[in-house]
Formats: sequence, C-alpha cells, structure tokens
Amino acid sequence: MELLDRLSAIPYTGAISDILDEMGMRQQVLPHAIRAMEPGSTIVGRALTVLGEPAEGLSRDDYFLSYLSMLGSVKPGDVIVTQPNDLTVAHFGELSAETAKLRGGRGAIIDGGIRDLDYIARLGFPIFARYHTPLDTIGRWRLLEINTTITIGNTRVASGDYLVGDRDGIVVIPHGVAGEVVGQAEQVVHTENDVRKAILEGVDPVQAYQRYGRF
Repeated sequence: MELLDRLSAIPYTGAISDILDEMGMRQQVLPHAIRAMEPGSTIVGRALTVLGEPAEGLSRDDYFLSYLSMLGSVKPGDVIVTQPNDLTVAHFGELSAETAKLRGGRGAIIDGGIRDLDYIARLGFPIFARYHTPLDTIGRWRLLEINTTITIGNTRVASGDYLVGDRDGIVVIPHGVAGEVVGQAEQVVHTENDVRKAILEGVDPVQAYQRYGRF
C-alpha cells in the first residue's frame, strides 16, 4: 500500500499528467465527460478492469452471477474500472458500492452510468461516471470479462494500473512505471511549491521559470 499512500499525498492530477506527457505517454487521461458523481470526490487505487456489452434475453443468473463474482474478487486498494460499451443503463449501484467498500475497494470509474446516488454519497464511496439513471442492467447488459485490458476514450487501462482522480479528471498510470512516476511527481510538487513561493515574493514569472524549470 506504500505506493498508494504516496499517490494519495500528491495534491493534484495535473502534476502526474505532466510527468506522463514528458515520458512520452500522452494518452493517459480519461475522457473529461467522466466526472465525480459527488463533487469534491477523489480516488486513488489499482485497476480491477471490467468489460461488458449490451445483452437481451438472458436468464437472471446470466446477468447476476458474473457480476457478483467480480464484486467478490475486489481486494484492498482496488478501483473497479468498467468499459460497458453501453450508454443506457446503470452499471453500478448502492449494493455494489457497499460490497466493494467492505472488501477494501477504493472506488469505481465507469465509462457509463450509475444509480442510487444519494445512498452512495452517504456511504462515502467515490464514483466517477458519465451519467446517472435508474435503469437496471437486467435484460439489457451483462459483464463479459474482468482483469482484461480495456480502452476508455483513447486510453488503455490494464489490470493493476494505478488511477488518480480529482476535480480535474482521472489519470491512468501504467503499473510498470508507477514507482518512477510517483517519485517524479513528488519532486514536481516540491519544485512547484518553490515556484509559487517565488511568485508570491514578486519574482518575475520568466525568471521563476528559468530558475526552477517549471511553471
């Protein structure tokens, strides 16, 4: 959990996004339409990826069992990240949030919809999604696979990738470079604090940039 704790201490996603850009990974921010359902929510964790599709005419067990199995696989530090390939129903709700939180999950990111917003807000389980609707998945949508690589917008998300979300949006950090990114982000935050102090002391912005190499 040490890396997650260090990520949680970095105050904004912009620093992480800039570092990934500098490392040549320029497609690591999820679409801006995916927003926190509760204003002010933040999210930090490792991706438990979910792939689904619209589906009609199946038995209730066909809809429920694979989804419940996914919830049962949530481990401490996980964030459920779903590509439902659907923009009609709610792909996550209150009981899902209750279950995931109990198992140590840190939130959910859905390229689709959720429901039960008031209950989830009281639960304090952060969710980022495109929309909310009361429409259920039964008879309309099913889970296909978990822990597979998915694509959201232009960004690939693999199982175990690190995610950081705040008011600005969501950044995906490939798990293979997460330690390096976190270390650089900590240095950037320190440097930007120095730049901020210089600006407040009246240093010319150009001089501050030339002195610290960032702005």
